[in-house]
Amino acid sequence: MSTRSILGLVYTLEGLRAIGEDPDPVLDRHGLDPQRLDPAAEIDRSLELRIYMEIAENLRDPLAGLKAGTYFSLAGYGPFTMLLMTCRNAWHAFQTGVKYRELTYVYSELALVPGEHCSALELRPVPLPPAAYRFRVDGEMSGTYQLAMDLEKNLNLSMTPRSVEFCYDEPPEKTAYEEHFGCPVHFGSNVCRFWISNDDLTVPFPTANETAHEMYRVQCDQLLAQRRESGEGLTDQVRRYLEMFRGDFPGAEDAARVTGLPERSFRRRLSEEGASFRALLEEVRFRKACEVLEATDRPVDELARKLGYAESAAFIHAFRRWAGVTPAAWRKQAQAG
Repeated sequence: MSTRSILGLVYTLEGLRAIGEDPDPVLDRHGLDPQRLDPAAEIDRSLELRIYMEIAENLRDPLAGLKAGTYFSLAGYGPFTMLLMTCRNAWHAFQTGVKYRELTYVYSELALVPGEHCSALELRPVPLPPAAYRFRVDGEMSGTYQLAMDLEKNLNLSMTPRSVEFCYDEPPEKTAYEEHFGCPVHFGSNVCRFWISNDDLTVPFPTANETAHEMYRVQCDQLLAQRRESGEGLTDQVRRYLEMFRGDFPGAEDAARVTGLPERSFRRRLSEEGASFRALLEEVRFRKACEVLEATDRPVDELARKLGYAESAAFIHAFRRWAGVTPAAWRKQAQAG
């Protein structure tokens, strides 16, 4: 999947401005006028991720993602909203949300895992640079919670979680998370989770309607098909995704998740475009190495570590394969020119 609704970005920007953050300089760098963004437009997934990453680098409020997630509106999900509301119950709605994840504003993989007394809606976030990771995880968790609470209000039912888990270390602001979600919040889990009572999940929706549900399902399928056919080639998307990282580069499995493809299909699509994940990773590493070599005097072993190499010898070998000379020789030639 190459594009998605720009509304996710619009809602996030609105939330950030409301809490005193200024995301507009980042938009300016990407040629986007915040006053002229069309809410009906689509945005390339990798571009949206890059914007979030750059915004995160300058945030002052550590709770910015959590707060911005509250600005996501139920009406902004289009036919997906009605697809959920015509489900049989919350369990069916969460199953449907997992299946149609690409119509939400999350990048995380979703899963609904049954339990004896409570079941878990799981979010497995995509890898991002550290500055952006907490911001995106918080935004996706808060936005998902907001969607559930909006449905709860409209349907007069309970979908409030009994507990919430986050997949990063406990921050100093833990109390703010528990106040936000209204339940115990735990950190350091392997994935993010909302634990919801099975009793709440099986209460029938008053708006359940099988005929209407099928109609909205067709509309959602059509929208997914349109988005998957639009945008640039997969090679450019993967290249831009990799360029967001400096050292701990993601693997092919992670990049496939970002593009919304199973890894096998992801590799096949790249091959059809005459590329491979390994070649793209090497290309990005080489370009970043050249930029640092030309602009700084950092030691080669330090640069090797920043590019994800365990040993400088492996980096030197790879660089010689790319450029035909050692990093030191390339730097001398570049700085002399």
